[in-house]
Amino acid sequence: MAERALRGTRLGATSYENDRNTDLAPRQEVSYTCPKGHQFSVTLAAEVEVPMTWDCRNCGVPALLMDGEVPVAKKGKPPRTHWDMLLERRSIEDLEEVLAERLEILRAGRRKSA
Repeated sequence: MAERALRGTRLGATSYENDRNTDLAPRQEVSYTCPKGHQFSVTLAAEVEVPMTWDCRNCGVPALLMDGEVPVAKKGKPPRTHWDMLLERRSIEDLEEVLAERLEILRAGRRKSA
């Protein structure tokens, strides 16, 4: 008889629990405004630190907290290029030597094929 009672109920696809007698965690609603004029709000837990910026839901641009201050940009290092890293390992004279050797190898290979 149990098999007949469960037939057609899609076990695992539907939850039979309800929200009665449950307490939700305390929440707060925080509003943001993006530079393009979009305004939206985000629901966060009451005990979290509210971030000053949040990506806009419409355009993806970082939006600022409505009543917040503009965050100060941190001073960072400029990105290192491949050339900067190469100069850390070798001097200009070493690089000129390596270039001359490689050019000679290439020129010798072209002479043989011609």
